[in-house]
Amino acid sequence: MAQAIGQVLALGVGVALSPIPIVAVVAMLGTPRGRSNGTAFLLGWIGGLAVVGAVVLFVFGGADASEKGQPADWLNVVKLVAGVLLLRLAFREWRKRPREGKEPELPSWMRTLDRFTAGRAATIGAVLSGANPKNLLLTVGAASAIAQTGISTGGQAVAFAVYVFVATLGVGLPVLAYFALGERSRRMLGELKSWMAANNATIVAVICLLIAAKLIGDGISGF
Repeated sequence: MAQAIGQVLALGVGVALSPIPIVAVVAMLGTPRGRSNGTAFLLGWIGGLAVVGAVVLFVFGGADASEKGQPADWLNVVKLVAGVLLLRLAFREWRKRPREGKEPELPSWMRTLDRFTAGRAATIGAVLSGANPKNLLLTVGAASAIAQTGISTGGQAVAFAVYVFVATLGVGLPVLAYFALGERSRRMLGELKSWMAANNATIVAVICLLIAAKLIGDGISGF
């Protein structure tokens, strides 16, 4: 199980450092319904990761280690494909970064955060964690890495739970700060939101590039 956990830590960090979700939850915490919507967003985020992980582990669980103790070849192919797609995403995000002095463009739905219900906040959280291209690829990579170790179902669940915990730190820590510090957290969270929004494309591009290199390297070495 330790091997499985070690395989997914970097991927979890890649999901945790997701600028748009962090900006969204921080902005949500500043609305009149911040307490309930921030919590709902966080639960939705965890749920999105859990659903993707459960599906991948169910599909790949029967194709774990080979008789020689090596990962199944087609799981290495999954890593290679995910790595190549992340490289493409990194290139696209790098080209999208705003020029100096230009305000970054944020999703239009962020302008309506003050009208969100808890249900919509949870839905947005699930979509950003489970359906966002970067996070989806990283979660598929993490779940397939766990599956190929050949550990028991219980061990796989624990390893993926560790992945979800790490992947949730990015959006979870602002919520924790909000509940722990109250009004004192506003300035700190506001600065975090501004920095993440301004550097969104660059952060995503760098993360995708680094994780892509890891997945491609793991895939090649697995053959």
